[in-house]
Amino acid sequence: MKILDWYILKRYLFTFFMMLLLFIPIGITVHLAEKIGKILDNEVPLHEVLIYLLDFTIYFAHLLFPLFLFLSVIWFTSKLANNTEIIAFLSSGVSYSRFLRPYMIGASIVAVLAIIMGLFLAPKASEGFNDFSYKYFKKGRGAVENTNVYRQINDNDIIYVSSFDVKNSVGNNFTLEHFEENKLIYKINASSIRYIEKDTTYRLTNYVKRDIGETDDVLEIVRRKDTLFGFDVDDLIPVIYAAETKMYGDLKNFIAKEEARGSSNVGRFKLVLYRKWSLPVSVFILTIIAVAVSSMKRRGGMGVNLAVGICIAMVFVFFDKIFGVMAEQSDFPPLVAVWFPNVIFGVLAIFLLIKAKR
Repeated sequence: MKILDWYILKRYLFTFFMMLLLFIPIGITVHLAEKIGKILDNEVPLHEVLIYLLDFTIYFAHLLFPLFLFLSVIWFTSKLANNTEIIAFLSSGVSYSRFLRPYMIGASIVAVLAIIMGLFLAPKASEGFNDFSYKYFKKGRGAVENTNVYRQINDNDIIYVSSFDVKNSVGNNFTLEHFEENKLIYKINASSIRYIEKDTTYRLTNYVKRDIGETDDVLEIVRRKDTLFGFDVDDLIPVIYAAETKMYGDLKNFIAKEEARGSSNVGRFKLVLYRKWSLPVSVFILTIIAVAVSSMKRRGGMGVNLAVGICIAMVFVFFDKIFGVMAEQSDFPPLVAVWFPNVIFGVLAIFLLIKAKR
């Protein structure tokens, strides 16, 4: 690797990590200032707060990885352009594609870091961050969708509860239907169902089981019955952020089970899965756009380049959020929602790169 490559690569990585070190403390300070009242009201132990802030740091850094990179590349490339260093590089016979090579090497390093964070660090941090938030800030509200729960728990059984109290592990108006070869074999009804963790059993009140016969049905009516089922409370109503807390292999298995059970949150879960790979790709796309935008010396200097870069970054975030919400709230394909911003900005990157070469 030549001196030019080392020079740009060092500036690329140094500026990126300095951007992280600059904005993450600001993010922590703003977030802590917003939440300090609730933390004090709940008398949260100091060690839990420190762990939460560490989880927040990883969660925050991973979420804004591409934007930090984008702004850092625009920043130091604009400085190169203002100091006429880029003109000197290109005037010495270096092609624009060759000039871009150290940027791509740097983007590869950052993309590997993004993959490592997405597959290993971010799930654990997301679990701690969300658990703390729902425990102390939201008091468990909104962590699960626990009304009108209708789920297929395996190939043969479908269950329904009108409402479920997560704290006490109690559900109301429970129904289980067992099918074999698309034929209803029996149906269980109960006014309430309670999970007894000590025995890993379920206690049903006003239990009624109807065995479907060829000519007549057989009824079993019991005031209270303890029994076993092939599901647990977490399978019945997984938390909304469950997908964010799982490693890649576990996440794929989790999504497969949720699809079989007819979960309404499958779109949200698939967004998390696909973003683990779309994020590293966006690193390359945003790097090319940032170089193409800021490598030309402008009359307004670095300020103009930063203004253009911030506008592009905001549009990228807008597209990502809009399509993400569409996938969560409708039948819009999650794969398209995740990759559409990368495709659009990939085309923009190619256009700007061709224009910059001229």
